Amino acid sequence: MVQTIRQLRPDVIHVHNVYPLFSPSVLVAARNEGIPTVMTCHNFRLLCPIGTHFRKGKICELCAPGNEYWCLLQNCRQNLFESLAFFLRNWTARKMGIFRDNVTIFITVNPFLKERLCQSYLPEDRVFALPNMVPLPADTGNTGNGEYVAFSGRISPEKGIKVFLEALANNPELPGYVAGDCSSDPSLIADAPRNVKFAGRLDGGALESFYRRARFLVVPSLWYETFGLVAAEAMSYGIPVIASRIGALPGLVEDGVNGLLFEPGNALSLADKVKFLWNNPDLCRQMGQRGQEKIREEYSEDVIFARLMKIYERAIEIGQAKNPGKVKP
Repeated sequence: MVQTIRQLRPDVIHVHNVYPLFSPSVLVAARNEGIPTVMTCHNFRLLCPIGTHFRKGKICELCAPGNEYWCLLQNCRQNLFESLAFFLRNWTARKMGIFRDNVTIFITVNPFLKERLCQSYLPEDRVFALPNMVPLPADTGNTGNGEYVAFSGRISPEKGIKVFLEALANNPELPGYVAGDCSSDPSLIADAPRNVKFAGRLDGGALESFYRRARFLVVPSLWYETFGLVAAEAMSYGIPVIASRIGALPGLVEDGVNGLLFEPGNALSLADKVKFLWNNPDLCRQMGQRGQEKIREEYSEDVIFARLMKIYERAIEIGQAKNPGKVKP
C-alpha cells in the first residue's frame, strides 16, 4: 500500500467502509505519507459493531462509543466468536484513534448519521453530509394511473416487510406488489394476503417497469435507514413515497409534499395512509412531480459531483495545514 501511494502520489485518497474487505491500515499509510483522506460512512459501523443499531427486531443503541462490549454480551452476531471479533474490532479502533486520527474528512450519506457521529466523538467541522447520486430515468410513467402499491428492496426484518403486508391485509381491495428475494423466508409468500403478489428479485429493465407501473412506493423500515436508496429511486420515477418516520427517511420524504410519513411499525396508520393516497390520484401526481424535482435539484449527478469536489478541496486544505510541504499545493 505504501509503495502504491508513493508511486501515484494522489492529491487525496477516498475510501469507503473499510470493513470487511480492507484494513484500516490504508488510513495510517496515507497519513504517514501526508495524503489527506476522505472516508464515506455508509452505515453506523463507527458507532455500532454490527453497523445497524438493530437487534431482535428493535432499535438498539447500547453500543455507544465506550460500550462496545454489549455486542459480545448480547451476542449480536448470533455467534460468540464473531460477536467477540466485532467487539474487539470497534473497541481497538476507537481506543487507538484509527479513524479519528487518520481520516481528514468524514462523509455521511445523510444529515442524521452526521449528527449521531458528531454527538459521539467526531468534530462537526470534519463531517460532511453528502447523499448518494440518483440518476433520473429517461422515461417515468403516469403515477396517478399506477396499478399497485409497491414495496421494493431487501426482504429482511429491519425493512418492515411484515408491516407492509399487514397494511395491505387491512386494505383487501387494493393490489400490492413486492419486488425482492423472499427465498430466505418462504412463509412470507405463503402467509401473505391474497391481494399481494411477489415479483421476486428484479434488476435493470424489469425494475424500471416495476416503478413505472406503481402508483406509489411504501418504505416501512424499522431501523435507522442510512439513506433510503429505494425511496430515492422511486422518487426519480415521479412516484410518491409513504415512509417510516425514522433515520434518514424524513429528510428525503417530506410529509405532505412528496409523500407521507408514519410511525415505524404502525401497520394501522400505514393502512390508512395507503388507502388515502390510493384514493387521491391527482395528489399522487403532484407529490410524484415534487419528488422528482427534489431528486433533480439535490441528488442529481452534477449536483453531487460539484459538492464532492468541494469536499476534496477542503480535505487538501486541511492536509496542507497539517503537513506543509508534504501535500500538493
